[in-house]
Amino acid sequence: MKRLFSALLVAGLALTSIPAAAQDRIKVVASFSILGDMVRQVTGDLAEVTTIVGPDADAHVYIPNAADAKAVTNAEVIFVNGLGFETWSQTLIETSATQAKVFVATDGITPLKVDGAIDPHAWNSLINGMKYVANIADGMAETDPQNAAAYKANARAYTARLKALHDRALGQLKRLPADQRTVVTAHDAFGYLEAAYGLTFLAPIGIDTDAEPSARDLAKLIDHLKAVGAGALFVENITSPSLIQQIAHETGIQIGGRLFSDALSERGGPATSYEKMFEHNLATLIQALSQKA
Repeated sequence: MKRLFSALLVAGLALTSIPAAAQDRIKVVASFSILGDMVRQVTGDLAEVTTIVGPDADAHVYIPNAADAKAVTNAEVIFVNGLGFETWSQTLIETSATQAKVFVATDGITPLKVDGAIDPHAWNSLINGMKYVANIADGMAETDPQNAAAYKANARAYTARLKALHDRALGQLKRLPADQRTVVTAHDAFGYLEAAYGLTFLAPIGIDTDAEPSARDLAKLIDHLKAVGAGALFVENITSPSLIQQIAHETGIQIGGRLFSDALSERGGPATSYEKMFEHNLATLIQALSQKA
């Protein structure tokens, strides 16, 4: 693996250099699209933010390329999610020999566990999202103290919007009927949303999309859903819909739409920012779960 990253680094350094105008701004790398948007909200025009894993891409199985290697080498600041989410990030950073300061956006967040493994999808609670924002602002202020006040002001405004969205989510979701609060998704990415907003999420795949459910586990889930039902099934933007379609076929439970779990949508989609992603997921959940199956 390290040989691969070394080759990528050499190739990356041979790419065309960044224009001088961009060099005036602090160079920041974020590991994936959701985190990248949070960083952009905090840094505004003060930073040039590069995201390693882009929209509609799966960070669980991502393989960095030459452009990623160059971005990390040239970075002054790097933000990662942590909690084991980016299994490739440490090797990429170490192999690049970057001088960047590395910050973990989930510092201070109490992780949840799924089947004994740490769940890295902490951003799916807006309370945690606010902690991400605070950590980003602190990291940027430490690295670029002359603009610390601007980063802190951006973070305060952003946090206020996230807090208002969190309060709205609590108010809307608590009105759902008790028998319509169970959700089935392809992989176990919504544990923090479950804990924060009083829903129950079930999934045939665990926290890592690079896995396959056993026939026994899938049959067990289908039997459970036939017995007790669920509010709705949802496909995800980063996983194949085939499992959810199979469960829908065998249980008769309707597919309520598509949720964005680990990545934002491409430009023109409904989830081009962290806020829009949560708003889309909230509206999709409310619409599907408010209807009796």
